[in-house]
Amino acid sequence: MENKRQSPDFIEALARGLDVIKAFDANHRQLTLSEIASRCDLPRPTVRRNLITLEELGYVDQLDGRFSLTPRVLSLGMAAVSSSGLWDMAYPHLRRLVERTHESSSMAQLDGIDIVYVARVAVPKIISLRVDIGTKFPAPVTSQGKVLLADLDEDTLDELLLLDSRSEVVKWDLSKSPSIKGELDLVRSRGWALANEELAPGVRSIAVPVRDMRGRVRAAMNVTVNAAETAISTLTDEYLPYLLKAAGDVSADWAAWQSRPIIQID
Repeated sequence: MENKRQSPDFIEALARGLDVIKAFDANHRQLTLSEIASRCDLPRPTVRRNLITLEELGYVDQLDGRFSLTPRVLSLGMAAVSSSGLWDMAYPHLRRLVERTHESSSMAQLDGIDIVYVARVAVPKIISLRVDIGTKFPAPVTSQGKVLLADLDEDTLDELLLLDSRSEVVKWDLSKSPSIKGELDLVRSRGWALANEELAPGVRSIAVPVRDMRGRVRAAMNVTVNAAETAISTLTDEYLPYLLKAAGDVSADWAAWQSRPIIQID
């Protein structure tokens, strides 16, 4: 994986270690040294040194020549989520929303042209795609992604729409970029977004924004249903009011958390 060196202080070794971690995903849970080197486009000796370091730190495990990430890696991502207070603010509201709708609900943030799931409360229903904390999908084909993209300025949006998705489950077709802009205008005007089997057959969802103390959209919350069981009218007429209330409560709690006084003790 090629890293753009934009600063004389760029640390090559750190970048390569992160590339090794990112070689693993939902479809590549166990990899050999050669497979990692190929996916990272790095020399085998470099990958080997990184794997040894990560293994000693407890982030990588090895069995019969195949490497896998350990649960400790989750602490790296959750540190960012926890530091923002978002996870703590969202979870109780997601849980109450699920109790009312009896459908799965998640929260996601933007990562390039992808969304990444940062909170989720699921119900045992059959959906064609598995979703966990850290799962990535192309933003333009998801309801949450549309909400997040709609908040961007025109220049930033144009730049993102040219990026390649890092999701290995679904790919974003760049030829659809002109049509997505018209849909984002609609999302801005009505305050919510719908994805009707765009991410995958049978997957339908509705999403609304979650805002920080300055009113900026920092995340999106959704309700996901099986399209064969739940009509669009059910999402918009029955579930949307609950979703708007939950997202509003998360935004209020998050704003209060961000504005809390910080007491420093010398």
